[in-house]
Amino acid sequence: MSKILIVDDEADIRAVIREYAEFEGHTAVEAADGMDAVRLCRETAFDIVIMDAMMPKLDGFSASKEIKKLGDTPIIMLSARGEEYDKLFGFEVGADDYVVKPFSPKELMARVNVIVSRGKKSAQTADTLTFGALVIDTRGRTVTIGGERLDLTPKEYELLLYLAQNRGAALTRDALLNAVWGYDFFGDDRTVDAQVKLLRAKLGECRDCIVTLRGVGYKFDA
Repeated sequence: MSKILIVDDEADIRAVIREYAEFEGHTAVEAADGMDAVRLCRETAFDIVIMDAMMPKLDGFSASKEIKKLGDTPIIMLSARGEEYDKLFGFEVGADDYVVKPFSPKELMARVNVIVSRGKKSAQTADTLTFGALVIDTRGRTVTIGGERLDLTPKEYELLLYLAQNRGAALTRDALLNAVWGYDFFGDDRTVDAQVKLLRAKLGECRDCIVTLRGVGYKFDA
């Protein structure tokens, strides 16, 4: 059982998500705006937050930034806008996943269950992966380049780690969705491309270690 915070200014949407969450065995708490969501996260530890992007008082993007300052609580962003720009912005503020409205409640809960279950696993095969100046500390979940620590979101870290652990292998977008996000049927190729774009920007001098394989996906080459 996990504790979910459902944040949306539409009561009907909150009710539907809550019904499906409780059917899956989770407990759910509701918030009608971003300010209330931040307050609740300061008072209570949640396993995951489902956050609408556009709300009164404090929008979901701003609320997500504040919640991420409190800890690494996973956030699924809900939005009626599905352009790449909107997804990139969502990921930049720390969202672990981005779901476009209208959505399937069953699909949403599938994503919730995957993220929650992955958060409870801590198995890593090596403490440190080193590729020249790039160092991945799997125990501390940190990445440094030339000794400087990178500010990666949890999903950016997981994507980089999976690519690095499969160095030299051609990985399709579907394979990355399945391995990093934990689903293939519900996935969207643009989700992978958006995260890779953000990750490359943060890798700076090491950005070329993620190679695009046209028509296939990506591989790690360092």
